[in-house]
Amino acid sequence: MIIFPAIDLKAGQVVRLAEGDMARATVYGDDPAAQAEIFAQAGAEWLHVVDLDGAFAGESVNGAAVSSILERFGGKIQLGGGIRNRDAIERWLDLGVRRVVIGTAALENPDLVREAARDNPGRIVVAVDARDGMVATRGWADVSDVAVADLARRFEDAGVAALLFTDVGRDGLLKGCNVEATVALARAIAIPVIASGGVTDIADIHALRPHVADGVEGVITGRALYDGRLDLKWAIEVGKA
Repeated sequence: MIIFPAIDLKAGQVVRLAEGDMARATVYGDDPAAQAEIFAQAGAEWLHVVDLDGAFAGESVNGAAVSSILERFGGKIQLGGGIRNRDAIERWLDLGVRRVVIGTAALENPDLVREAARDNPGRIVVAVDARDGMVATRGWADVSDVAVADLARRFEDAGVAALLFTDVGRDGLLKGCNVEATVALARAIAIPVIASGGVTDIADIHALRPHVADGVEGVITGRALYDGRLDLKWAIEVGKA
């Protein structure tokens, strides 16, 4: 199981939000590239980066910070936030991003996902963010009338690399990962699922690890790492066990 340490970017700083609320941001540093190096030294092979400002603006805002991370992190980077057209997808892939995460555009423009996944096999991830089982969009500011599982099934034959499932109600709150909902989704679809939102400590990693066979590919963790509640090296060891 892949452990994805997260770097969320707001105004060039490393932050974590509570329930996706930009007004409830905690700043953890002003050097994203240095933070990426810290994660690399702990053994991280993947990094999950989100341009939070971009998610609301609909286009890249923290591009300079992302570029600095690309230069200094030796592993693979998964990037999301405001990537809503083909030019943006291709630009980031060309710059060295291993996977591009598409959220709002997956709901509003599914053909974009299908075409990008067809031309870039294994490099497109669909983000399905949920509030009470319904898909949230535009930086989680809006909630649609589309159920999470229904959106996920639309891309089962598209060739996407993974489905990133976030329980927005738990994100950044250290309430514990929604293992039940994550596993249920992984069992319901043929696409590998990445869990996100609410990871508190190593217990969440242990709870998810047995479900790799059900289709849980990995888990994203942020605040638990920054607050010292979760040791990244230990989490990676458990993930590989």
